[in-house]
Amino acid sequence: MSTPAPGRTTLFGRLPLPERRFLARALHQEAVGGGILLVAAFLGVLAANSGVAEAYESLQDFVIGPSVLNLDLSVQTWAADGLLAIFFFIAGLELKRELVVGSLRRPAAAALPIVAAFGGMVVPAGLYLALTAGTPGAAEGWAIPMATDIAFALGVLAVAGRHLPPALRAFLLTLAIVDDMGAITVIALFYTDALLVWPLVAAAALCGVWWLLQRRRVTSWWIYAPLAFAVWTLVHDSGVHATIAGVVLGLLMRVKPDPGEADSPAERVEHRLRPWSAGFAVPVFAFLAAGVPLSAAKVSAVFTEPIGQGIFVGLVGGKLIGVFLGAYLTARLTRATLSRDLSWLDVGAVALVAGVGFTVSLLITELAFEGDEAALEQATTAVLVASVIAALLASAVLYARGRAYQRIEAEDAAAEAAEAAASSPPPSLP
Repeated sequence: MSTPAPGRTTLFGRLPLPERRFLARALHQEAVGGGILLVAAFLGVLAANSGVAEAYESLQDFVIGPSVLNLDLSVQTWAADGLLAIFFFIAGLELKRELVVGSLRRPAAAALPIVAAFGGMVVPAGLYLALTAGTPGAAEGWAIPMATDIAFALGVLAVAGRHLPPALRAFLLTLAIVDDMGAITVIALFYTDALLVWPLVAAAALCGVWWLLQRRRVTSWWIYAPLAFAVWTLVHDSGVHATIAGVVLGLLMRVKPDPGEADSPAERVEHRLRPWSAGFAVPVFAFLAAGVPLSAAKVSAVFTEPIGQGIFVGLVGGKLIGVFLGAYLTARLTRATLSRDLSWLDVGAVALVAGVGFTVSLLITELAFEGDEAALEQATTAVLVASVIAALLASAVLYARGRAYQRIEAEDAAAEAAEAAASSPPPSLP
């Protein structure tokens, strides 16, 4: 383990008390959502491989919605474009909070998760392209192994790494948020076939109205709800993936409370919407997207066919290499040291957890291989297998380090109790 030298930055040291409390709330909700997500994905796979497979496919393809607004979409599209917009709205809120009042507001602290996330996107994409070179149509899926699933990853931590120090959990949460922003940027730039300018201009104008309402301290939900739906509809009509609307509106929320406000608007909205995102929106998408017919031949194709190999190696190996090297090189270049209680094995465990791609990887899979049923099934199977393997490997490392984490957790709990006692007013004399 590293011992910090005087005057050098310590990585993954103790967080301030308010940050630890916010992180605890967010992690608890995401961990519960991660459990629901796993159940939903399992039910999707079960439905696609049972006697109800035909009914399941009919549900996926069932069209609903007003055609006059170009919203006569299949149920599966509503889940990918509509429900995931809620998920990305929460991600936008989290990123805005990190940029304004969280760890990303300090350039020195922001460098670590940003560089690690960048490495965790570039290396998996590079490995995928190397392994699929020369395979017709495979290059379309280069972005599939770039993503990290926040709910699934935090669900792994909730089970196997419940004693993991808060700073490392915050690192994974921030890394996953930056990662998701990178993925949604890739979707906007590389998976938009045709672009209609005027709906996009109108959506931008309504986003300006949203920003102005925030500045004027308007809090009425009955104004924001139809405005959000209008922005989403216009972005969808423009040809840009509609989840972009959720990210932009989340970034436009006010995250600093005014004097006299207990919580900022962003915190209040996040508190109300996160359970719907983690407990409903993402699980429904997972149920509809994860259902692919499985067989021994299809699972073995993950390890023998180029697309499957590219996704598996990208998520399980590429994420580990990219995130770990990004963090290690940042520490070396900034002359920072690890907290004395941790080792680089702990950072490696978090890098393995980042290989759980799932939700966003499945979304990119649908966009990349739309119309190519064989490639779509192979890629979806690879995402499922790789995410499970990454989760199992990370769990093994986290369990192995469990005793050290318990000691750190006990020290943090004692320090938090001391801080709380120091901040409470002294008892009044009779």
